[in-house]
Amino acid sequence: MTNGEVPTGGLTHLRITLSETAYVGPGRADLLELIGQTGSISAAGKAMGMSYKRAWGLVQALNEGFGRPLVESSRGGASQGGAQLTASGRLVLEHYRAMQDKTRQAIAQDVAALRQAFDMSGKK
Repeated sequence: MTNGEVPTGGLTHLRITLSETAYVGPGRADLLELIGQTGSISAAGKAMGMSYKRAWGLVQALNEGFGRPLVESSRGGASQGGAQLTASGRLVLEHYRAMQDKTRQAIAQDVAALRQAFDMSGKK
């Protein structure tokens, strides 16, 4: 959810906690997805409006929290280096997105009932 947009399905935040250190929510999932798309922690962070240091810190927290790398990176200059999701990273992202979809489907009728019961047309 960006720029104050209200999602049509009503779901704004789903955080899945597997342990004290292994958890994923929309921000971490978006970062994983963007790293997979761009091949770069820096580019993914920039696309999300965060510094490289913040993005790298989240990658380290994900890798350590899940007990195995979700993202692998290699050092390099402008033409070398990069980052990619591991099989574990793709698995976490795939299941998280599936859980988001299932949650949206599960709450759709209740969200519609609440929107019908309360006039939200003039509210953000």
